[in-house]
Formats: sequence, structure tokens, C-alpha cells
Amino acid sequence: MSKTYGAYLCSGCGIGDALDLEALGGIVKKEMGMECKTHACLCGNEGRSLIEADIQGGINTVVIGACSPRVMTREFDFGDDKITVRANLREQVIWTEAKPAEGKEPHKEAIAFLNETAADYMRMACTRAKKTELPEPYKLETINKTIMVMGAGIAGLTAANEAAAAGYEVLLVEKEEKLGGKAAGWRKSFPTKSPWTDLEENPVDALIQKVTTNSKISIKTGIEVARIGGSPGNFAVSFKAAGSKTEWDAPAKVGVDEQEQIDKGLKEDPNAGLQKYTEVDPQATIVGSVVLATGWKPADVSQFEHLGYGRIKNVVTNAEFEQMAKAGKVPANVAFVQSPGGAENDNDFPYCNSVTSMVALKQAQYVCNDNAEGKAYILYQHMRTPGHMELFYKSTQQYDGIFMTKANVMKVEESGGKISVSAENTLLGEDLTLDVDMVVLAAGMEPVTLYENSINLAYRQGPAFSDLGLFDGYADSHFICFPYETRRTGVYTCGGVRKAETIEEAIDDATGAALKAIQCLESTDRGVSVHPRSGDATYPEFFMQRCTQCKRCTEECPFGALDDDAKGTPLPNPTRCRRCGTCMGACPERIIGFKDYNIDLIGSMVKAVEVPEDDEDRLRIIVFACENDAYPALDMAGMNRLGINHMIRFIPVRCLGSVNMAWIRDALSAGMDGAMLLGCTYGDDYQCHFVKGSEIANKRMENIGDTLSSLGLESERCAAEQVAITDYYKIPQILNDFVERIVEMGPNPFKGF
Repeated sequence: MSKTYGAYLCSGCGIGDALDLEALGGIVKKEMGMECKTHACLCGNEGRSLIEADIQGGINTVVIGACSPRVMTREFDFGDDKITVRANLREQVIWTEAKPAEGKEPHKEAIAFLNETAADYMRMACTRAKKTELPEPYKLETINKTIMVMGAGIAGLTAANEAAAAGYEVLLVEKEEKLGGKAAGWRKSFPTKSPWTDLEENPVDALIQKVTTNSKISIKTGIEVARIGGSPGNFAVSFKAAGSKTEWDAPAKVGVDEQEQIDKGLKEDPNAGLQKYTEVDPQATIVGSVVLATGWKPADVSQFEHLGYGRIKNVVTNAEFEQMAKAGKVPANVAFVQSPGGAENDNDFPYCNSVTSMVALKQAQYVCNDNAEGKAYILYQHMRTPGHMELFYKSTQQYDGIFMTKANVMKVEESGGKISVSAENTLLGEDLTLDVDMVVLAAGMEPVTLYENSINLAYRQGPAFSDLGLFDGYADSHFICFPYETRRTGVYTCGGVRKAETIEEAIDDATGAALKAIQCLESTDRGVSVHPRSGDATYPEFFMQRCTQCKRCTEECPFGALDDDAKGTPLPNPTRCRRCGTCMGACPERIIGFKDYNIDLIGSMVKAVEVPEDDEDRLRIIVFACENDAYPALDMAGMNRLGINHMIRFIPVRCLGSVNMAWIRDALSAGMDGAMLLGCTYGDDYQCHFVKGSEIANKRMENIGDTLSSLGLESERCAAEQVAITDYYKIPQILNDFVERIVEMGPNPFKGF
């Protein structure tokens, strides 16, 4: 693409009052070689018309110095065939200066610092514009838009029905001979409408009827998925008879002759790795995306020996009791134990959520409805009835035969043909002993995952997706921002495999997962990425001639987007890729990059910052800020005028995992006084949009300390910090503390070299 540049400065929102825009425009024209115009409101009709007129005159690369790139995205979108780069002069320049006291003008020195900062941001934006190339979407030659739904319980039936209603072909796979899953054995369901007090008919039969009469839904029963290979738009699925044993093969190895062909192809075409070197089984079924609705199983309660499960005949789980209730076999005197009690005290059974509380309320009603003198005792540590279910809870309290108390169950024993339940710490402050016909334990909903052979992915990283060790066996979604997703693009979860949930929640869940599966197909068809960088037409490109087969990119990719051949040469699967850039950050040879985000581009932006050589009050610190949490938090800190030190320059990055340590080394070698990574929090509540980006970056920063020491630089000049998007109020302190540390060390000794 032959570029013609145009730069524009907005004087609105106080930018013109705080900055010398005439001088700033001169810097853009003189140093960056771009014509620069100023307007009072670039996002308004007149401002946009100004830019569009220049585009009509031949401008195809636009640099805008105004508000944050996170806002006014439509106003500054001039089409996919134009390059637009924005410099954040509002939130991260003029608003970083704390408000002066009422009636006082900003200090002249502060004004000078603001203009220096604005000049650097315009230099970086212009540099980015020069280094950015228009992406060419990666499109499959053929794409299959069938959605495979695994599991035909409430969630699976709903997902199949919703996807078909949207016009998509659906393949519904169920390992049992009948549809309905566990819900087929339920007597009643919770209320879903006002007055939220009455149990309702089980909706599963109606769902089965809708699915079996829908011409867009093909159904396979009595079979299981044996293997899933390929990628979105082209998943190859093989099946096996339900319950059959097979030995799973490792990913196919490349033969000697084929390896020679690969090596030859890579020499002729560095991007030949985008081709597929592994053949798809011609007998495989091809689908476009997958909804995983394989459900749950009752969690093991036999570990709580004092409760007698497996030892005492009439101690059953809530799932077993539900089947008895549907068959009309409900005892007249039942204790519902909601928590293990004993030494566990306040803990609930594993995998409970709020569902088991509501199941106990429902089943206690069965006892009273089926027996004129029925008595149900609900012994709980926590009674959870969220939302409208509070009305269901209160209506259950009105039953004369239902008794509820907070209690710690210490022992369950057989006694004279009855079952004796001993409890302590009740609401009445007295110990309690109940003689009942049956004890029902609130077994939680343990997800059926890989370990139940629900899915077997042909990925280099292995057949699982629940491999973070942070989600108690649930599918590894980003549980706040992207609740249906897994680490394998194109595979979406819903229902009990994602979390313990009610029928109503499972229906909502399945609808969301079906929508995600559809979005994935349509994005793949357009050659762009899915969440979280939805619509991104770039994908990682590899200069294979310099690849050393170190395998770091394939090992660190959080989404299994890279396979490799026998020698370790990466074999990309672009439709699996989420565009996080972790592979780029991992590569020691710097051979991986995107059209608009690569080692040279960001490195050139770093070098575009003017580094003063002789003034300790004008040190320069570069901060690479994750665009998902840290960068918006920085904007919010600016909006609240919390004050950020003028020595800092921010560069947004796709994920901290994409930060190549070459940027840090080059920045310090060029005279920068410090460098920081600012990204998502990692740990028990992992919320990195790209799974392990912050953690990987932190480890890389630890390793770079040794390199800096060998160069005679203090390792303390580098830091990695984690913030959530809501931590905007903490950011100034974090940054300013780092600046103070750098000031104490003094200027970088490489300054001026």
C-alpha cells in the first residue's frame, strides 16, 4: 500500500487550552513529515467532513491527536481500506495533570511538561502510522457452518434449538440412547414466572419435541465424540460407540519424505506454515463450531463418612431422591442435609452453588404434597436463593410440615429401623436429634469434562481445555467477560459443564453459547478473529527462514493455535488464533508479527520518544499497558484527574504476553531510564483476557533482570505490576512510586550513547 498521510489535532475538550497546538503541529510537520491541521471538534460533523474531504483528495493514512482510542470509534472509522492511528492527548496527557487548586493557574513548568508529553505521543502515533500495513483477512477455502452440540440435556437441547432457529444446521450428539439427559428424570422444575412460588412442569419433554421435529437438527444417539481435530470452520470429528474403549493417538507425526517437502516449501515461502501439513480423516464429519453441553454428575459424598452414604441404605443423594419422587416413592419423614458438617463445619458440599438449596426446597415440598403427615427438615449452613427465588424460599416456609434451621450435622446413624441425625449449633442454640425415614445429601453438580471422555481434542497442548488448575474442573472460560468460551477457539460451554445451575439458568446459558458458536462461524467466514479482539483482520505471520525450532511459540500459545512438525517448526492455524500476540512476545528471533503490531513497529514507537540527556527532572519511563484492563484504567485515572507523573509514556499492547523483551532491552539501551509492564491480575481469580499473559510476562521480566545486570544496569529499572480495570484509583500511586525509585537511581548511564 502506497501511503499518503494526514495528521489532525483536536482543540476541543480543553486540549487547545492546555497545549500549544501550533507548536505541536510544527513538530508533526517538521519531524514526521506530515501535513497537520487543527479543528475545534474533530468528532463532530464538521471535523469529520474535514478529514473526509482530505481522504477524497488522496489521504489514506490518518493520524488523529484527540481523545482516547477507546472512545469515538465510529466517528473516527474511515473504512477498512484506510489506516487510522490515534494519539491519546486528552485522557493521558492533559488530564494526567492533577487539577490546580481553585482560583490558581497551572504552573508554567507543568505546561511545558504537558507539551513535551503531547509531542511524544504524536511522534509515536505518526511512527505507528508509517509502520502499519493494511491486513489481509485469512479465509478458509471452504467453511462448514454446521454447529455440533455435544449433549442432549436441557442445555444441549436449548442450544440446538436456538442455533437452528437462527438458520444454522445442527448436529446433536448424545451418548445415551434417549434425549433429555438428567432432566428427563426430574419430577418438577423451579418457578420461572410471577408469583415465583409454584413449582412448574418439567420443560424437557417440550424441548425434545421441538428438537426432534426440526428439520435443521440431525440427531445421533448412543455415540460419543472420539476426537476433534482442525479449527473453527473446519473441525473434523470422529465418533465411537458410547462406552467403547479406544486408545487415543497422539497428533500425527510427519514422515521423513513429507518433512523434506515441508523444509523445501519453507525455503521458497516463509509463510508456508499457514498450509496444513496434516491430512483430515476422509471419514470424519466436518463441522464449523462446537457447543459443549455434556452436563454434570452428582459429586462424591461418600468421603464424608459420618453422614453414612454408601453405608446406610436410606442415605441418598438429592439426584437419587428426585428419581424416587418422579416414580412416586417419597417417604413421609425426610432430613435434607445441605452441608457436610462434622469437622467441615461451615463448608458446603463441593460444586453446590445455589442450586442445591433450591433443590432441597423443591424436594421438601414433594414430602408434604405426597404425605398428609409429611415432615421435611432442611439443615443448612447457607441457604442461597438468589433473585426471584427468594419468593420461592418464603413460600416454602409457609408449609406446616417443612422445618428449616441452620445446623452443623455431626452424625448420621441407623437406630431401631429409623435414621438418627445429630446436629449442633442450631438457630435455637440447642443440639438437635431427628429420627427420620430418609436422609438426602445435597450432592453438588460436578462437571463432566475430559475425564469423563466428553471431548478429546487433537491439539498439540493435549486433549483437554480445563488445564489451568483454577476452575475446579469446570470449563476454563473467562468467567466475567467471556463466560462461554474455552481455551480452544470455536468450542463453547454451557450448562452443568460450566457451572452448577438451574434449568432457567441452563436455558439462558445455552442460548449464549449458541450465539457465541454462531459469531465464531461468521467471523471465521469473514477472515477475522473472534473475542476478545473481535473483528481483527490481522493474524501472526512467520518469517520461517530464521526459525530455530525452539518451540517457545507453540508452548506458550494459550489457545493451541500452533501445531508443530517433527523438527519443531510451528504450523499455524489462523482460525484458532485470538490475536493476542503471545507467540510474538515469546519468539527470541523476532520472526513473528502482525501487519499492524510487530516487533519493529512497537520498537520504533519506543525510539520515537525524545529522551532528554542532561536533566534529572526530565527522565523518561516507558510503560507497556495491556489494552484490556490497564489501559482503560489509565483513562479512568485521567478522567478523575488523579495525577500521573510527566516522565511516563504509555504504549498500549494487546496483552502483556505479547511484550517481547527486545523492547525492554532496546528501550534501556537507547537511554530510557525505566520500563514497566502494567497488566491484568493473575492468581486464584485469573481474569487475563488471554489466559496467562500477565503471568508469562512477569516471568520474562524476572529473567531480563540478569541481562540488565550484565550490562551494568540495575534490575530495579524494570517492573511488572498488575491491576484490574476497577483499580484506576491505585494506578497513580503504583506509577509514581516506580518513578521515585528511578529518580533515586538517577539517569540511565547509557543516555546519550
